[in-house]
Amino acid sequence: MNFQENFIQAVWKYQYFEKLDLKTVSGVPLSVKKIGYHNFHEGPDFLESQIILGNIEYHGNIEVHLKSSGWNAHGHEQDDNYESVILHVVWEHDTDIKHKDGTLIPTLELKGRVFLDVIRNYERLIAPSKGLLCGEFLDSVGDIIKFSMLEKALVERLYEKANVIKKEVELTAGDWEEVTYRWLFYCFGFKVNSSAMLKLARSLPYKILKKHSGQPLVQEALLLGQAGFHQRDVEISDDYTSFVKREYGFYQSKYGLSEPFFSSEWKFMSVRPSNYPSVRIAQLASILSHGPNLFSALKEEVNSVEDLLPIFQVKPSNYWEHHYQLGKASLKSQNRVLSKRMINLLGINFVVPLWFAYGNYTDDPAWKERCFDFLQGVPAEENSIVRSYLQENWQPQNAFDSQAMIGMHHHYCSQKKCLDCKIGQNLLRPRK
Repeated sequence: MNFQENFIQAVWKYQYFEKLDLKTVSGVPLSVKKIGYHNFHEGPDFLESQIILGNIEYHGNIEVHLKSSGWNAHGHEQDDNYESVILHVVWEHDTDIKHKDGTLIPTLELKGRVFLDVIRNYERLIAPSKGLLCGEFLDSVGDIIKFSMLEKALVERLYEKANVIKKEVELTAGDWEEVTYRWLFYCFGFKVNSSAMLKLARSLPYKILKKHSGQPLVQEALLLGQAGFHQRDVEISDDYTSFVKREYGFYQSKYGLSEPFFSSEWKFMSVRPSNYPSVRIAQLASILSHGPNLFSALKEEVNSVEDLLPIFQVKPSNYWEHHYQLGKASLKSQNRVLSKRMINLLGINFVVPLWFAYGNYTDDPAWKERCFDFLQGVPAEENSIVRSYLQENWQPQNAFDSQAMIGMHHHYCSQKKCLDCKIGQNLLRPRK
């Protein structure tokens, strides 16, 4: 049988095996009083378990392997964390395993005991498939199971993003306006330039830009200059580019700013001109000049995606209608105001993770519900990942669903961690 170790863990966790006349490999009668808590961190697989061997009751931990020899292969014989193991659960027993004092560790072999229905379900679940491994069987899974997994995957995705924000909270000593500024730049990098955007925000503090809240062109010059765009083509110039060079040079000296970026730090290849970092920075400058206290506005004035329109649907300086880089004109006039679709994405990827991180920081669970309510009011995203679920007749109703599906794809489906997924677990169970 081509089993993975997580299958044996699932068999133990849900007790999918025949327990009549249960004995260890050495013939000692065994009964299970408490399975234990599944441990996803270092140490034994199941903690705080309770079993009876013969007439003696034992309390401790349980370790699971495909074969008994996995104990030594994983180096457990040298690890004190495994001295508390009271039972070794394996598919196949191929060697005796001992504690450091030489006493045998009781072993339960599951080979020949696992319900045949469960084995067949597992084989069907992991069979090669062009789409989702569970796609063929999704119709048999109840809506409540699907929703529960969507919620789990969404929360995990939000925690993952919140951890990026948490680092900025620590670096800024809890200055949430500065954190919001940095997170906004990170999100405006749209993956390709996210790291460079975050570095830019760190190198030019929000408090400096706030000093020029009534001077949007100066804010543009500061950001574009610090990004190093005024140095890309020194032989090409126009009045606006000259202004950027002059203003940035003055304020760089005044504020003691670090050296501007090198052009190699920005990625333009395979990026559409409308998404060039130079254009995005001009849009950011416009957003910041219209709302100098961005976090306060997001915290107190925003409840739905429509509330984001006055914050984000602002126009950069006229120069950017006809240019996509300093000194480089576009062939035709471009509307640089953010589209409704782009604002939806900012609501999903910028606002919601920020709220979630703030809720964790303040230990206020109400922010979690606020995130869920917001996402349920935003249309589902359209991308290749969401389409892979659509192909299996799983229709996302809103951004809550589509974000959860993206999380499921990254952390479960693409990694074939079906037995860690509630849907896979449901499909594994024996049918009555």
